[in-house]
Amino acid sequence: MTPTIHTRDQAKARARAIGAERAAGSHAISHSAALERVAAEQGYADWNTLSARLSNAPEIPLQLGDRVEGHYLKQAFVGTIIAMRSMAEGAAFHVTIEFDEPVDVVAFESFSHFRRRANTTVSSGGVSFAKTSDGVPHLTVARAETTTVA
Repeated sequence: MTPTIHTRDQAKARARAIGAERAAGSHAISHSAALERVAAEQGYADWNTLSARLSNAPEIPLQLGDRVEGHYLKQAFVGTIIAMRSMAEGAAFHVTIEFDEPVDVVAFESFSHFRRRANTTVSSGGVSFAKTSDGVPHLTVARAETTTVA
């Protein structure tokens, strides 16, 4: 699985990892060749193009396909962003998240209602504008901390 790269530092770290993997397998490559491989993994023609794109990209807290975690109606979740739309020039985002495990959205012990997806608008900080009656945001979301598997 190719990791999604959002910054030049992430791209350079991925290039170092590729170089280390290749060196361990007795097929060493130069750092510049590893940078070119990173660019190809990300769908760019070369490192210069990827580097320029990453330098010019606005900081986007969430992106389509991101693995995310957080709380939905006070219940912890892990999931994937399956739809996303920027609003107010990046000040807010409408997101659809598919949960890995259904989330019980009912606070009563006498019954349950499980949801597999949530659709809501969040700030650029990943906090929904809608709140429960006690003031807790309906959704808080952030990129999940993942380990890179080569």
